[in-house]
Amino acid sequence: MWLPEDRWWAMALMEAESGLCGDCGHPLAESTHADNEFAYDASITKCHGCLAGARRVATFQEDGGKTEGLKISVFRRET
Repeated sequence: MWLPEDRWWAMALMEAESGLCGDCGHPLAESTHADNEFAYDASITKCHGCLAGARRVATFQEDGGKTEGLKISVFRRET
């Protein structure tokens, strides 16, 4: 059950997120402005959990599996 304050916070979050890039999370008003073309930098991080999922999907596809509707569950192996 949502209280009026819960709905208010949810709407405020939706409003705040609507102005953000869905990929990098930066404000679109800033990140899309021509003056800021070289104002950003990026780093690369490899998530080994995601890598395991990607490898499993590649094997699945190589074996003829179709990826439509595929959901991937990544779990940590027991040591």
